[in-house]
Amino acid sequence: MAFVCVITDHNYASLDPEERVLRPLGIRIVVADSKDPERRRAALAQADAVLSQLVPIDAGVIREMPRCLAIVRYGVGFDSVDVAAATDAGICVANVPDYGTQEVALHALTLLLVVHRRIAHYDVEVRRGGWPRGPEVRPPIHRLSGRTLGIIGLGRIGKALAGYAAPLGLHVLAYDPYVTRGAAMNAGAVLVDYQTLLRQSDFVSCHTPLNEATRHLLGEPELRLMKRDAIVVNTSRGPVVDTIALAAALRDGRLGGAGLDVFEDEPLPADHPLRSTANTILTPHVAWYSEEAQETLKRSAAEEVARVARGEWPRSVVNPEVRSKARLRARA
Repeated sequence: MAFVCVITDHNYASLDPEERVLRPLGIRIVVADSKDPERRRAALAQADAVLSQLVPIDAGVIREMPRCLAIVRYGVGFDSVDVAAATDAGICVANVPDYGTQEVALHALTLLLVVHRRIAHYDVEVRRGGWPRGPEVRPPIHRLSGRTLGIIGLGRIGKALAGYAAPLGLHVLAYDPYVTRGAAMNAGAVLVDYQTLLRQSDFVSCHTPLNEATRHLLGEPELRLMKRDAIVVNTSRGPVVDTIALAAALRDGRLGGAGLDVFEDEPLPADHPLRSTANTILTPHVAWYSEEAQETLKRSAAEEVARVARGEWPRSVVNPEVRSKARLRARA
């Protein structure tokens, strides 16, 4: 019987990278109809491995996959998968953590710079026929060099951002409970506690995964600790930031601005208060994107499936505790 890889959903123009990896191994690719629960259930019932982009894979879905050895996420985040349920079922969960590191770090830096330099304000005024003098802008713009960037989450992307920030003369602080002081220093950052980072930073950029500990990590109490002219950047996961509280802080003048690529609800609702906040740049969850990053993502996700089909452990398993009872181990 052929090894079956079910793709729960995707919005890519083609599956050529996946085909190039999987077809030579005799792996059959089945694209499930995510809009038809019955057809999706039938597809998942035959899955030896699953590739998933946006469709949530909860405990109920996992119960419909009696043959599944691994779930592979198209992306870094894996909060759309019930990892605990997968572990209980003996299913490996893998992600692709390194396909768009440069893209996301540069997007975060770009948001920071565009908001800091008030580029959107100037653009709108010039298009309206105005020609505002620099000193007319309020709040005033200060020199970037010598100011402080606080990075929440010093993983691959956080470290890349720290590297980009150093030549700009930014002092870098980092908060990450899983990183040592030595590792932070090697990345060019000073490791501090969370409250210190919030109080001392002129810019705060979020680069942490979403879980119960990080949901609304930056909420109303935390926003009140920040400087009145501080700028918030989020390119990680939308629910890491309480966007309603953020919008209120921006509206009340308790923050200097924000640059956001991710939101608690996507697409961003038409009536969300962030749409009308001053000095705020909003982008549609595209920080990860470049043609090269997309190609790498698709190929790397397929390569994880290929490893599983060969009886090998995936390269990037997010639930290593599954090893003792993994279905893959039983069949390898």
